[in-house]
Amino acid sequence: MKRNLAYVLLLMLAAVASCSFTNKSFENDDKDKLLLDLITYVLEKGHYEPKALNDDFSVHVFEDFIDVIDPTKRYFIASDIAEFEKYKYQIDDEIKNTDITFFNIVYERLMERMDDAKGIYKEVLETPFDYSENESISIKYDEEPFAANREELKERWRKQLKYATLGTYDSKVSKIGKEEVENEKDEIKTPKEAEEASRKSTETTLDEFFDFVGDLERKDWFVQYINTIVDEFDPHTFYFAPEEKEKFDTSMSGKFEGIGARLQKKSEGAKIVEIISGGPVWRDQRLEVGDEIIKVGQNGEEPINIVGMRLDDAIKLIKGAQGTIVDLTVRKVDGSLDVVSLTRDVVELEESYAKSANIIKGDEKFGIINLPKFYVDFNDYSERNAATDVAKEVDRLKEEGMEGLILDLRDNGGGSLKTVVEMAGLFIEDGPIVQVQSKDKGKDVYDDKDERIQWDGPLVILVNELSASASEILAAAMQDYKRAIVIGSKQTFGKGTVQNVIPLNNMLRSNEHGDLGAIKITTQKFYRINGGSTQLEGVKSDIVVPDRYSYIDLGERDQSNPLGWDKITPADYEPWEGYINYEKTVADSEKRMATSQQIKLIEENAKWLKAEQDETEISLNFETYKEEKNKDKEQSNYFKTLTDYDSKLTFKSLGYEEQLFTKDSVLREKRNRWHKNLAKDVYVEEAVNVLEDLKMNNIKHGKLASVKN
Repeated sequence: MKRNLAYVLLLMLAAVASCSFTNKSFENDDKDKLLLDLITYVLEKGHYEPKALNDDFSVHVFEDFIDVIDPTKRYFIASDIAEFEKYKYQIDDEIKNTDITFFNIVYERLMERMDDAKGIYKEVLETPFDYSENESISIKYDEEPFAANREELKERWRKQLKYATLGTYDSKVSKIGKEEVENEKDEIKTPKEAEEASRKSTETTLDEFFDFVGDLERKDWFVQYINTIVDEFDPHTFYFAPEEKEKFDTSMSGKFEGIGARLQKKSEGAKIVEIISGGPVWRDQRLEVGDEIIKVGQNGEEPINIVGMRLDDAIKLIKGAQGTIVDLTVRKVDGSLDVVSLTRDVVELEESYAKSANIIKGDEKFGIINLPKFYVDFNDYSERNAATDVAKEVDRLKEEGMEGLILDLRDNGGGSLKTVVEMAGLFIEDGPIVQVQSKDKGKDVYDDKDERIQWDGPLVILVNELSASASEILAAAMQDYKRAIVIGSKQTFGKGTVQNVIPLNNMLRSNEHGDLGAIKITTQKFYRINGGSTQLEGVKSDIVVPDRYSYIDLGERDQSNPLGWDKITPADYEPWEGYINYEKTVADSEKRMATSQQIKLIEENAKWLKAEQDETEISLNFETYKEEKNKDKEQSNYFKTLTDYDSKLTFKSLGYEEQLFTKDSVLREKRNRWHKNLAKDVYVEEAVNVLEDLKMNNIKHGKLASVKN
């Protein structure tokens, strides 16, 4: 059945929100138990694919909660885990009975073990580290057993602290005898002094870390427990405590105060998963997606080690007021360590908006539109949105003589479903764009009903492993219609689910506990018009081009507890009546890439990065460490030649932007940098080659790109 999109979304939101207004009574004087009752009820009634609360569920919660609060296994010992295990198969029953005994016992023991750890690290750091000793540490913490006793635990701390101190020792030793020491108190004259100073530095960092953790309240740890339960349903369902809901609302407003990067928790640190254009990280250019922040310092002060720290706590250290400086110790994607100092700023998401450029190759002119997200103001759709902006850019490019269009959806994490449907309609006459299925209901088919076509000429869509959700819907629709050639990674991210945020206060007729926060819950699933889900499998590119992440696990498959792939009946649609010879276009592209030295170097780099990531046994011998570090640096420098590539393409801003540059030098600098990067982009170069092939096919078939009014 086909329905009006806005009407369907309104009905769906009302249905999810109203699931709370039943005759069920939520009456509990204990706020923690009330939260547990509310959240599990919403999950049961509103989640697209609710999990059965059984022994298997209980085991997963048990294991994941222990991993969340002690990821590097340096607090609990084996006897603690043995004691906790009597609850391993009872957590499901506790949830049903609104019982939090397991949490209470684990929390209380954690507080004891953290107090013990303060004494352990002090003891360890009293003794000098012997860097001539041939020993190593495994950073594959999930495969390590818990220490049998305090003595084993102390040995684990010793290795972890030696590892944490090794980089500092290297830095201090390298300065011995050099003149660039800033002041006398920093001067290190011997390796012995360097070793002592390094231990002292690590001790200071840990003192600050435990002071920071000491400020956390019981409720902060309970939120972690709640989210461990919630996370078992799928990776995109999440409980927001009141202050976190406030941050979520702030993020939706389009402004951040910080460094301009989104982070993901990893046991080795906080991994950068997105860089916001225009922000401090973007301007600085030294950090990239995949880098892991392991220490955070404030304007030259001793940094705090964030390995094992909750992501929220690490972000609190990284974020800060505009104009302040944060020092980030980073493990780069290639394994090297670096310290990057950034001045925090208000991050305007202007660069999240669509932008376009002319591509000039000889006598030909093509257009490129970069779309970082499918943005919309949900309170007022008539305000700026992705579909309207892309339509404007298409018109502007056409006016300047565009002969083919590249729509760049790389790193686009998704956004508004409505804008996807409208945007797809710019390139086809009319018809279905996406199918959406809700829990226990039939499918809804969302159509483009506007017969006008904004652009009917050659079209290429660029994607990568980080193109997700709405990006996948658009790419899939254009692929199913055979309207465009999709170029990029083997497959896109694979997020085929829809979430909605439900304030928990709406569940109660009366509430004496104040703001209870909100839950973001998965309520629907996307399906292509051919019937296949984009979940897990994403969109497979027509032309696969290797990139540096080709062998690294990214995407929905790498998330915890993702929903599965499935298929429904296809929608009723007719492929584009066109001119695209897929087989010949793909074959010609593959021939070009087979002879490209840049593509070969990218493939080599991708394999090296995979090998580096798989190396989890780290030597604690200083000479071996230095040798490995120098090898990594040499190899990293070798691959830096990738940035020297020149496609010989010329990129030029559109006329309306050239006029803006006279009043906005920052915009000019942003566009100049974008154009410089595009000129080095072998993927854009290949997209232009494909557009040329499509253009020739277009001419042979007698079609001319036009706007139909």
